[in-house]
Amino acid sequence: MNKATDPDLTAQPYTARRAALEQLFTDHALPPPWTLCPSTTDPATAAEWLEWSAVGMEGLVLKNLRGTYRPAARAWRKYRVAHTTDAIIGAVSRSLTDPATVLLGRYDPTGRLRYTGRSTVLPRPLATTLPAQLSPAGEEHPWKGRTFSAAWGAKTVLTVVLVVPELVVEVRADVSRDSAGRWRHPVKLVRLRDDLAPADVPLFGDDTPTSLA
Repeated sequence: MNKATDPDLTAQPYTARRAALEQLFTDHALPPPWTLCPSTTDPATAAEWLEWSAVGMEGLVLKNLRGTYRPAARAWRKYRVAHTTDAIIGAVSRSLTDPATVLLGRYDPTGRLRYTGRSTVLPRPLATTLPAQLSPAGEEHPWKGRTFSAAWGAKTVLTVVLVVPELVVEVRADVSRDSAGRWRHPVKLVRLRDDLAPADVPLFGDDTPTSLA
C-alpha cells in the first residue's frame, strides 16, 4: 500500500475497484478491525441478507457496477429495512396546540420511561387533530428538566412540551439504533393506537416488529 507507486483507480468502474480491494485483503491478510463487507449481484443472496435485520443490519447499499469513484457525490443508493412498532408519546416539539413532531418513549424493565426517538414532521391533518388527544404533563413527568437536541449532532436545544405519557402510536422505524438504544433516524408516525395502553408497548430496547414495511 504505497501511495507513490499504487495505481489510481478512481476512474475505473466499481467492479475493478472492488476486485482490487479484495486482492488487497488477500495479499496482506488484513485482520480485524479491518473488515471487507460482503458484496453480491445475486438478488436471492441480497434478499437473504435483508433477513439479518434482527441482529441490527440496517439494509443494503446499491452501487453502479460501471460507476467510477465520485468523491463528495451521492452516487449510491440505500435500501433500509424498516418495520412498524409501537411507542408512547412523551412530548411534542414546538407547541401543544401546533405540534411539529412527537418525542417517543418506552418503559424499561424497571418502570422508567426512556426516550427512544423523535418522529418526522407530522402531516398537517394529524398535527391538527393530535392536540385533542394529549394532556400537558405535571411536575412528575420523568423527562422533567431534560433537554433534547434539535437535530442529530446539533447543539441547538429543541423546544418541547411534555405531555402525559398515555397515548400510544404506531410508527415506521428502521433497525438502526445509537449507542444508547434510541432510534438513530426519525421515525414516521403511522397511526394513533387508542386501542392500546402504555403497558402494551414493547419495552425499551425490544426491536420486535409488528410488521415489516
